[in-house]
Order: sequence, then structure tokens, then C-alpha cells
Amino acid sequence: MELHDVWFVLIAVLWTGYFFLEGFDFGVGVLTRLLARDRAEKRVLINTIGPVWDGNEVWLLSAGGATFAAFPEWYATLFSGFYLPLLVILVCLIVRGVAFEYRAKRPEEQWQRHWERAIFWCSLIPAFLWGVAFGNIVHGVKIDRNLEYAGNLGDLLNPYALLGGLVTLTLFTFHGTVFTALKTVGDIRERARKLALKVGLATAVLALVFLGWTQLDRGDGASLVALVVAVVALLAALVANQAGREGWSFALSGVTIVAAVAMLFLTLFPNVMPSTLNPDWSLTVTNASSSPYTLKIMTWCAAIATPVVMLYQGWTYWVFRKRIGTQHIAEPAH
Repeated sequence: MELHDVWFVLIAVLWTGYFFLEGFDFGVGVLTRLLARDRAEKRVLINTIGPVWDGNEVWLLSAGGATFAAFPEWYATLFSGFYLPLLVILVCLIVRGVAFEYRAKRPEEQWQRHWERAIFWCSLIPAFLWGVAFGNIVHGVKIDRNLEYAGNLGDLLNPYALLGGLVTLTLFTFHGTVFTALKTVGDIRERARKLALKVGLATAVLALVFLGWTQLDRGDGASLVALVVAVVALLAALVANQAGREGWSFALSGVTIVAAVAMLFLTLFPNVMPSTLNPDWSLTVTNASSSPYTLKIMTWCAAIATPVVMLYQGWTYWVFRKRIGTQHIAEPAH
């Protein structure tokens, strides 16, 4: 296997890790409006992801940095062609981070409500737009003979990509719902389990249509296996949720995300951005990659740094592993 193939796999792993981890905290952010009934329950939801949300975003920075270094042509075409949706995602991530930090800085109800709305919308919008972006990457976009994006914003809003956005939104919300059931106690836990069933069923229908469309369009035997794993894991997650096995449900919803993202990258390879204008103008792992020397240096750096980051993040989750409920929320000081 050539180094550019290795780095394609590594970038797929980084995006998978990002969607697995950031997916549930996007989902929890959406639940601040769908599940929480009062201020205390919103604080419970926010506190479940408070210690880990910023660490989850490290995977996004790593994926973007790896793409820039390993496949500069892919990075340039992707970020120039998808400039507006990626800018919206970036602004949402910034506002969302500020909202987590500033929401409790003042006791006024109106102040806190504004930041809670920011958390909701800045979780929902990126969860949808990531699906739109990856739907376009997999399905193909207008790339000309100069390996540059030749389309416009309207071209990105095609039915396949919009369906992909609905899938990521519902899947991340389901992932966040089972995470909430895993991390909370009391009434909010029970309501999270009931909501997970409804969201999970909607996710299953949308995911089956989207992944089936992907398989028919570009799939092969390996992607078909990934599709089956994703669907079976999602259904098993629903069964585990109904049985009150929140840990298994969360793990299986994570398997669904991993298998679904793996399927997308399997159908993409050896392209990194297919051209709908001419297949010969597609960006591939070969024509979009950096030099072998650059890839060799990056491989050594990744081999040293990646295990350290994973161990540290795993330790963080272990430290903050206990469940919380409204009884753990202190009364606000006035």
C-alpha cells in the first residue's frame, strides 16, 4: 500500500472519530430544545458534554490539518468550492463554544435563554451541513480540467446531499439521545429513552434510503458489507435502548456512525472528489497528494502524537464517567 493510500485511510479514521464524538454532543445540543423541560434540565444536558465537547473538536482540526498536508489539492478544491457552508459551520462552532462558556456568566434569564438558543441552532446547523458536504464529496461535484470547483452554491443543494444532511442530523440526534440516557438519572433519563425510539426509527428510514442510494450509485461488495453493518447496528441500538441497556445502545449507535462513514469512504476511493463534468478530471489519492517525502514525515509524526491524544481523551472520559441529574445542579447564586 502506497503512503497516499495510507493517509486516505487515516483521514477517513479521523473523520469517523470526529463524527462519533462530536456527533453525540451535537445531538445533546439539539436536545436542549427537544427534551429539556426547564432550566435545570438544560443545565443537566449541557453538563453531560461540558468536560468533553472541546476535546471532541480536536478530531476536526486533525482531519482538516491532515487533509491540508497530505492532499493539498483536495483541501484547496474542497475549501474553495464549499466555502460558504464550511464558513457557516465554522461560525456555528465558534458561537457554540462561546455559548457554553458565557451562558452561566450572568444570572439573568434572558441572557441565558439567548445562549441556549445559540447552543441549539449551532448544534443543529453543523449536524445538517456536514451531511450535505459529505454527500456532495461522495456523489461528485463540478470539477474542471484545472482541478478546480466550477459549480455554485445551488449545485451543492441537490437531493442526494440534502438527504445526507437529514441523515447526519437525525443520526447525531439519536446518538446524543442515547448518550443522554447513558449519562443521566431520573425522569430525564426515561424521557430520553422514549425519544430515542422515535428519533431512531426516523433515522433508520432515512439512513436506509441514503445508504441504499449510495450503494446503487457507486457501491461494491465492501461498501455493501458496511451498509449491512450500519443498518443492523442501528436496529440493535434501538433494541438495547428499549431494554434499558444504555451503554450497549450508545456503543451500537457509534458502530452505526463508524460503518456509515466507512461506507462513504469505501465508495469514494480511489477518488477524493469525483468530477461530474468528466471522470478524468476527478481528484484522486494520486493526483491530489503531497510528495512521498512529506507523507513519510507526516507518518512518523502521526505515529507518535496520535496515541498520546487518544490516551489523554480516553482518560478524560473515564474521569467524567458518572451519571448526573437535576439533584446535582446547584441553585444559581444571585
